[in-house]
Amino acid sequence: MSKIKAKHVFTSESVSEGHPDKVCDQISDAILDACLTQDPESRVACETLVTTNMVVISGEITTSAKVNWQEIAMQVITDIGYNDPAIGFTADDSRITIAIHKQSADISQGVTEGAGRFTEQGAGDQGMMFGYASNETPELMPATIFYAHKIVEEFARLRKSEPEKYRYLRPDAKSQVSISYENGKPVSVETIVVSHQHTPDMPQEWLEEQVRLVAAKVIPAELLTGDIQYFVNPTGRFEIGGPTGDTGLTGRKIIVDTYGGVGSHGGGAFSGKDPSKVDRSAAYFCRYVAKNIVAAGLADKCEIQVAYAIGVAQPLSINVDTYGTGKIADAELEKVIRKLFDMRPAAIVRTLGLKNPGNGWCYRDTASYGHFGRAQFPWERTDRVDDLRAEVRA
Repeated sequence: MSKIKAKHVFTSESVSEGHPDKVCDQISDAILDACLTQDPESRVACETLVTTNMVVISGEITTSAKVNWQEIAMQVITDIGYNDPAIGFTADDSRITIAIHKQSADISQGVTEGAGRFTEQGAGDQGMMFGYASNETPELMPATIFYAHKIVEEFARLRKSEPEKYRYLRPDAKSQVSISYENGKPVSVETIVVSHQHTPDMPQEWLEEQVRLVAAKVIPAELLTGDIQYFVNPTGRFEIGGPTGDTGLTGRKIIVDTYGGVGSHGGGAFSGKDPSKVDRSAAYFCRYVAKNIVAAGLADKCEIQVAYAIGVAQPLSINVDTYGTGKIADAELEKVIRKLFDMRPAAIVRTLGLKNPGNGWCYRDTASYGHFGRAQFPWERTDRVDDLRAEVRA
């Protein structure tokens, strides 16, 4: 059983929607949204690569939807803010290459109900997935990753909502937050690092001031009481960025996408994958279960692991770790989870409505600033709290 350290400093990073890897994640997920909107049974495994004025969209897509892949990519790039030729990467100037084929029939029979050796829909692949929740923030997320996301998200909002005032800022950015913990609770921010792409004429002092202002806006005041170290564009300049400065690929920011290095990770990426892929859907469901457990007051921290075999519906294993904070033994909590939560892939998709993005959320929204900790996503609901409490009392 994992234990909580008495005192330590932990660090997490985030990246903005203009980071080249995140450009790819958004294109892949925008294509997924377009397919599911017309055909909820679409099977999508979409990978994107971007570099200087080049976009490559590849993968396996089986769908009846009529989708213009190029138009979607161009719209995403424009929405992010890559619309100035001086940046070196724009939608209008990019050469877009499409290399898409259909899903393998061998995989399809394992995830199509009644098509394979089993009578119900199985997992789309083998592997293990994790979900995590902690009561150190109201959103039940680790504080380090949550506030790292908030910093780059706020800069993106300011860049778009007040373009004249924030004219120096370009889309690519990264943040990093280090927080001191005592007995598992965040006590104070130790260090904030922000690297933000900018125009050649940006005064360094201006960005340093903006970083302090944004940090004070998005991080609770009680965490900003110490002597905080700020590192802003530590190399001195960050003019060349985005896909011009670095090639991007779908699925390379899996720690940014999840819990910032807190807890465990199964290794599977999320973006561009339809919900038959348990890499994505089961990770979302594990977060849903863990968050409800913490929201119910049954633990201060909770990590759920689930494992699958391709084509098999029932999970091979379920593991619970409450880091010694559980109100009942982890083994007993596992029994409660098995009773209350159906972790078969088809049941996960139905419970969370994963084939039907809408009502305030879409998969593209997940591709920037984290897949967890934002209320619009169905896996962030805490609608099983009463059921959990009742089962534990029983």
